[in-house]
Amino acid sequence: MLFEVTRDPLDPARVAEHVQRPEAGAVALFYGIVRDNNLGRRVLYLEYDAYPEMATKVMREIAEDIVESFGVVDVAIQHRIGRLEIGETSLLVAVSSAHRREAFESCHELVDRFKEIVPVWKKEVFEGGEEWVEGDHSPRHR
Repeated sequence: MLFEVTRDPLDPARVAEHVQRPEAGAVALFYGIVRDNNLGRRVLYLEYDAYPEMATKVMREIAEDIVESFGVVDVAIQHRIGRLEIGETSLLVAVSSAHRREAFESCHELVDRFKEIVPVWKKEVFEGGEEWVEGDHSPRHR
């Protein structure tokens, strides 16, 4: 398993390759991308911060639970910190499993749980101000 918090641009090819295994017939890869709007405001950029050692510890705990619950083969998670511009990738989550259903479902669950409990903080800078955003302020689609 791979868990990283970094200031460097994220590498989707590396994350996907990390989870590929001969026994895995599916890899699901999620990209979290900085968008230009939230809650009706025009977002200019985001700033992420984290306590990397704690964040990677929680990532590992979530991943171990996902592996056990869904029977997936491997997991990799990268999150970027620092200033990110619109269109940049902030989060990559890759999951490999024997079949596509488990890959998609486990990746979805992993991203949801990441957003809920991993100690990564986001400051949203928008036209007219800025604020630290706690948790996921988007509607959940299960």
